[in-house]
Amino acid sequence: MADYLLSIMTFFPLLGILVLLFLPRDNGGLLKGFTLAVSLITFAISLPLAFDNVFTTSGGMHYREFYQWINIGDFFQMNYNLGVDGISLWLVMLTTFIVPITVLSTWNAVDKNIKGFMAMLLLLETGMLGAFVSLDLFLFYIFWELMLIPMYFLIGIWGGQNRIYAAVKFFIYTAVGSLLMLVAIIFVYYFAVQSGAPMNGFGIQELYKLDLPYNAQFWLFLAFGFSFAIKVPMFPLHTWLPDAHTEAPTAGSVILAAVLLKMGTYGYVRFAMPLFPEALPTFIPFLAFLSVVGIIYGSLVAMMQDDIKKLVAYSSVAHLGFVMLGVFSLNLQGLAGGMIQMINHGISTGALFLIVGFLYERRHTRLITEFGGVATKMPIFATIFMIVTFSSIGLPGTNGFVGEFLALMGAFQSSLRWYAVFATTGVILAAVYMLWVYQRVMFGKVTNPKNENLKDLSVREIIIMLPLLLFIFWIGIFPNTFFSKMNPAMEQMLIQMGANPVAVVEPATSETHAPAHSATPATQADGHK
Repeated sequence: MADYLLSIMTFFPLLGILVLLFLPRDNGGLLKGFTLAVSLITFAISLPLAFDNVFTTSGGMHYREFYQWINIGDFFQMNYNLGVDGISLWLVMLTTFIVPITVLSTWNAVDKNIKGFMAMLLLLETGMLGAFVSLDLFLFYIFWELMLIPMYFLIGIWGGQNRIYAAVKFFIYTAVGSLLMLVAIIFVYYFAVQSGAPMNGFGIQELYKLDLPYNAQFWLFLAFGFSFAIKVPMFPLHTWLPDAHTEAPTAGSVILAAVLLKMGTYGYVRFAMPLFPEALPTFIPFLAFLSVVGIIYGSLVAMMQDDIKKLVAYSSVAHLGFVMLGVFSLNLQGLAGGMIQMINHGISTGALFLIVGFLYERRHTRLITEFGGVATKMPIFATIFMIVTFSSIGLPGTNGFVGEFLALMGAFQSSLRWYAVFATTGVILAAVYMLWVYQRVMFGKVTNPKNENLKDLSVREIIIMLPLLLFIFWIGIFPNTFFSKMNPAMEQMLIQMGANPVAVVEPATSETHAPAHSATPATQADGHK
């Protein structure tokens, strides 16, 4: 099974869809239960990846699968090329972990065309997993486009009042970015063939070795970077996100925040930055500036929202700004902070969207002014909401602190020092808007008598939240569990980007010397818990 583990994991949800088609349409409990079983089995299939120690000793690709797929003479080859390393490992695990939670969240929230909804969730899971394990650039593009279809329908059919507008806006933004990336992929392959470079389809590891001229790298990075910036989304290409989050059903918002947005950040790390290392320094200051603007802008706009879900949506813009700032630091601390913050954002923001969904199911409103005094009626809910709030603002001991601290430290110890200084204001602003919304909803004045009849979380809802709470503290207290498997792959990737993974401080003058030792991200994080 290990020889085909990635294929089995990726396409098992598709098998679930085939069985789903034959189940009775009007039996919602059976449809949801079967989908939950399929997602749990997919998670179980992925577990050997998390427990395999090979990632701690080697930064290369593991669980490789390679088969020739399309071969047209010597000009066009496309292969079924899969693999996973320490960079993609935890994103794969996050995907298989979060999908069963989203299925559980639909139990009382989805009551129309349940079979179609469950089919879209499973199709989306296949697309996400395929994108993370693809080592062929064109195969990655196929899975990238595949994800667009089920998310469009999840928003457009099961979304809120303005669902059509939000779905079309999401589709147009993503499709435009995808078109630019497709053109860039074709050019890269054409250049490789014309230059006589040894090629094996669109294999990413072969494309890393291409000697592209600077001018070509500049425009290609621009095309790839623009596409990934839309998906992150980075300021000012973020405007589709609040609408998509606000109108999407709870399950759609959770997957969008937890996994889909990571396609953009992962795309920078896996493709745009290592493929075009000579053009990278040209764009770093501009991209870091946009990351800092996104952090501050997203936080300020979040403070102004009267809709809890839109507040959480704008907080995503800010949190992902920290991810990108860490990645653009081009050192081990910054990249580690960015990578772990991808996972943290999926857990914390996914949990926030679930919390908003619980409130909406009870009151059918997301307006902050409609709540108040909820803590007295829902003490379990208030406790969980408080923990997730602390995680979102990066309280020491929670997962959010580890990621933000390392991202800021990596930026400060690179040429992005002043960017890091301004980015720290985002930590303060996050505390302002998150604690403010918590105070108004949980302890504010009761503005509506309906709040007096609220019921606390059910057993199912507590079960949904417990795994998320576990990882909030696990990553916050024992981050080396994750860093130990990421470090070798991150070091290799930094070398491919043209950076020195052990040089964490950029010398200010010729007399300035680098530190005599370089602490690993895990050591840095554990030392400042």
